[in-house]
Amino acid sequence: MILDPSTLMGPLWTLLAFVGLGWLAARRLAVDPRPIATLLIYLIAPLTFFRGLILGGPTPGYLLVTAALFATASLVALTVSRLARRALPGEEGAVLAFSAGTGNTGYFGLPVALVLLPPEGVTLYLFGVLGVTLYEFTLGFYLSARGRFSMRDSLAKILRLPLIYAFLSALLVEGSGVEIPAAIMEGLEVFPPAYTLLGMMIIGMTLGRVTVRQFDWRFIGACVAVRYALWPLLALGAVVGLQATVGLAPALAMALLLVGVVPMAANVVVVAMELGIAPEKGALAVLLTTLAAPLLIPLYLGWMLPLVSG
Repeated sequence: MILDPSTLMGPLWTLLAFVGLGWLAARRLAVDPRPIATLLIYLIAPLTFFRGLILGGPTPGYLLVTAALFATASLVALTVSRLARRALPGEEGAVLAFSAGTGNTGYFGLPVALVLLPPEGVTLYLFGVLGVTLYEFTLGFYLSARGRFSMRDSLAKILRLPLIYAFLSALLVEGSGVEIPAAIMEGLEVFPPAYTLLGMMIIGMTLGRVTVRQFDWRFIGACVAVRYALWPLLALGAVVGLQATVGLAPALAMALLLVGVVPMAANVVVVAMELGIAPEKGALAVLLTTLAAPLLIPLYLGWMLPLVSG
């Protein structure tokens, strides 16, 4: 399969337009991004997550994909967290550790998945995204909070996150066979696009407050290395290993490879803003990896696909 870089231009320019709107809002209207970060974490993200689980119809097989991505993201983040403590200050190390376990699998990756994957592959990809998102708002949030808060305070912050309860509520609803009224599901349709729009705008709002002194190339280089060196190799190794042992459906193999090559997650900035830990540096790293994505994703997939399809 050959992926034309022009395939990614539509999603890219849309996302960058949202970033530009956020920058204008911060520079011209003096909009404070912190309340928006709180709104995303405590209201919009949980309802988006709940809706996605209900519509996906979780099965044991799909939830296994979710659990596998959650475990992988957590392991990578814990490993990077241990290394970052030795090389970076506390807050920057916490942001790097959080970003190491996640990627822009939703805002950026989903439009690409819709182009590349069959319907079954898109469903598998979405349940993988759910695993990454669950990491972001559990262990990932904890690792970020530890850059500024004590262990007890960090755990308390996780227990207050409604996304955990949204996940459990969705499983309970599906397991009990309760039917959600159509009017409620239609009302929830507004949250995924709002999640995308505000999640990308908050990057622009944060960039609007960046100064030259906040360009930290050591931190940005570490973020780029984890996202565009470690994760592609990890995804390729997992796919090749699973194909050689238990077998792997082509759609699932492609979904896993895509998770490995997306840019840094916009939620890096959202969580850093909520906790007050170096959001400006996170925003710069997210923007740079997003700009590189249209070139790097076709390059990576063009190299990987022959290795896993032969």
